[in-house]
Amino acid sequence: MTNTHFTSKHLPIKDQEENPGNHFLLHQERRRLPDHSPPQPPPRLPEAAQGMTVMAEYEYTPMTDQDLELRKGEEYTILEMSDSNWWRASDKNGKEGYIPSNYVTMAGNGLEKFDWYCKNMNRSQAENLLRKENKDGGFLVRDSSKAEKYTVSLFTKGGGDTSGSCRHYNICSTPQGQFYLAEKHNFASIPDLINYHQHNAAGMVCRLKYIVSNQARNAPSTAGLGYGVWEIDPRHLTFIRELGNGQFGVVKYGKWQGQHDVAIKMIKAGSMSEDDFIEEAKIMMKLRHENLVQLYGVCTKNRPIYIVTEFLSKGCLLTYLHEDLNHPSPILLLEMCKDVSEGMAYLESQQFIHRDLAARNCLVDGNGTIKVTDFGLSRYVLDDEYTSSAGSKFPIRWSPPEVLLYGRFSSKSDIWAFGVLMWEVYTLGRMPYERLNNTDIVNKVSSGLRLYRPQLANEPIYSIMTSCWNDKPEERPTFQDLVGIIQDLLYELQ
Repeated sequence: MTNTHFTSKHLPIKDQEENPGNHFLLHQERRRLPDHSPPQPPPRLPEAAQGMTVMAEYEYTPMTDQDLELRKGEEYTILEMSDSNWWRASDKNGKEGYIPSNYVTMAGNGLEKFDWYCKNMNRSQAENLLRKENKDGGFLVRDSSKAEKYTVSLFTKGGGDTSGSCRHYNICSTPQGQFYLAEKHNFASIPDLINYHQHNAAGMVCRLKYIVSNQARNAPSTAGLGYGVWEIDPRHLTFIRELGNGQFGVVKYGKWQGQHDVAIKMIKAGSMSEDDFIEEAKIMMKLRHENLVQLYGVCTKNRPIYIVTEFLSKGCLLTYLHEDLNHPSPILLLEMCKDVSEGMAYLESQQFIHRDLAARNCLVDGNGTIKVTDFGLSRYVLDDEYTSSAGSKFPIRWSPPEVLLYGRFSSKSDIWAFGVLMWEVYTLGRMPYERLNNTDIVNKVSSGLRLYRPQLANEPIYSIMTSCWNDKPEERPTFQDLVGIIQDLLYELQ
């Protein structure tokens, strides 16, 4: 197999270096360790929650006869929650059907109904939106990097700054549960606080004059293209353009039923263990997180097999780092790492191992959110880019000693790879150990060599990387640990 580079930036590109490939052939005397057991589906939600009223945050057009239409802002009653991704619900007219659970929120209990609230928006995205509006006093409220905390982001042209600047104010709370931006002005609710500061600056650089909204934000991906849909009819797919050639074969951008953007991986014959993958695909489809590329389904009735996934418009993170970031802010780079850590923490919670985590296997959506892709697929690869009769090949530059020497994959080997991915982010996509060949890397990494501190990474950032590269897997952090550490750093920068 030739070492192929993608011709488009819309999908992960191949390792960029040497003809021998970055996946190093290891002749193992020991037998290969067995694969880890398949992940379990997400836990069943509590029956007590059934019967609750929810409000639709997004429009949803039914994809199957079993689905129920959602209209944004309307309320629905939950009837059944046995599938965590698809809940059975009824509308105000009594019509019943399945709805995507991530399209609704608890009714009357949240900020979603206010135009100024921008859910799931980070600091960099908020600044881009405020600068685009370019209004003195333009503001929005977004989720803070810490759970259940909120931040007011405000654009001002005061102080003679004609180009304008963004300020960020964390909404604090008193021990009595009141909210404030300025300590002497406490309020029973966040809407009351915002209403007050729309009329009074009270310690802020200016009052909140203009609501800046992202109400037109795209709806999140659903787990599948409808309730119970995992086998996709290839006649419902329209192929629009080729995105590149990957380890599995040709990848194309297309549409499902003429309206839904998808990426379609056409699996070349003999490249993967098809039967094993098809069984696990049913489980992989149940994995849903905003920082994972969603698997929508597979086409298995004909050959080649198609894997149908979410399509992300800005393409591969590695290419994005190379081509689209000229002078990135420290917060933007850390937010990228936060996105990946949260997607991986979810996989970790589901006992799912990625095995090939790297910038080339992350994609970027239209809002700049990073999503992890191709998780677990390396388990089924049969081509000689990953395996051979003599042993196994690994993404050597992202692999810890226990993988290089013994083929021992675990969540802790994913942690090591995450540290290398952070290094890729903070070097804007440089090749790890770029001056060393594969043999040297195996010898030197096993003997204690580690990647140097990137110029853009301060000591706290680099300490996160080095914690991921501990010789002893059990002494590396978990992804949940990393999420907390990164969130704390981001919160300090708010």
